[in-house]
Amino acid sequence: MTTVAPPELVEPAPPPRSAAGTVGRAVLGWLLPAATIAALVGLWWLLKLAFGWPRFVVPSPADVADALWQRRGYLPEQFWVTLVETLEGFGLAIAVGVPLAICIAYSRFLERTLYPVLLAINAMPKVAIAPILVLWMGLGQGPKVVMVLLIAVFPVVLSTATGLKSTPAELDELVRSLSASPVQSFVKVRFPAALPHVFVGLKVAISLAVIGAVIGEFVGASEGLGYVIVNSGANADTSLAFASMALLALMSIVLFYALAAIERLLIPWARHVQE
Repeated sequence: MTTVAPPELVEPAPPPRSAAGTVGRAVLGWLLPAATIAALVGLWWLLKLAFGWPRFVVPSPADVADALWQRRGYLPEQFWVTLVETLEGFGLAIAVGVPLAICIAYSRFLERTLYPVLLAINAMPKVAIAPILVLWMGLGQGPKVVMVLLIAVFPVVLSTATGLKSTPAELDELVRSLSASPVQSFVKVRFPAALPHVFVGLKVAISLAVIGAVIGEFVGASEGLGYVIVNSGANADTSLAFASMALLALMSIVLFYALAAIERLLIPWARHVQE
C-alpha cells in the first residue's frame, strides 16, 4: 500500500527558469561589481584632484596604470611568485586543517585539547612570527608558505568542524536505521552535508592566504609582490606600490570566485536551497 502525503505537506516545485533570466542574472552579477570598482576608481581620482596630493603621496589611477605598463615584464613575475606561495600554503592549510577538524568533530577529548592550541596560534601576531620563520628556515619560499599555513588553517578547521557537528538529525537517524558503519556514515552523509560549511571556511581562508604570503614577503624576501611593496615604499615609488596592491586585490578576487565556482559544481544543491 502506497502512502500519499497530504497536499499541504508536499513541497511545491521551484518555478522554471528561463534562459534569458539566467543570462540576465549572470550579466548583472558581472556588471554590478564592475560598476562598483569603476565608481571607487572615479572617487579616488576626484579626491586626488580635490586635495592636490603629490604623486609620491597618493598616485592617480593613471599613474598606477602607467606603472603597471612600464613594469609589464617585472610585475607578472612577482605576481606568479606570490600566487605560488599562496596556493602552496593554502593547500597545506587544507591538508592539515581538514584532518584536524575531523578529529575535533569526532572526539570531545581532542576538541578540548586542540582548540586552545589553535586559538593561541591564531592569536599570535603574524608579523612578529615572520622574522623567526626566516631565522629557522632561511630566505627561500619555505617561511612564506608556512606563514600562509598559519594564517589560513584556523578558518578551515573551524568551519569544517562546525559542519561535521551540524549534520541534520533526520540524516543521523536514517544512517542509524540502515546500520551504516562510521566510515560509511562519514563518506556518504556527514562530510557531504558539511561541505557548505567547509566552503565558507575555504573562501575566508583563501583571502587570508594572500595576506599571509605578503606578510612573509615583507621580511627577508627578494621577490614577490610583498617585496615589491616594501622596496617601492623605501624608494618613494608609490605608484609601483599601488600597482602591486592592485594585483594582490585581483589575485584575491580571482581565487575567491574560483572557489565559488568549484562550490557550485560540487554542491549545486546547496545553492538551490539558499535561493
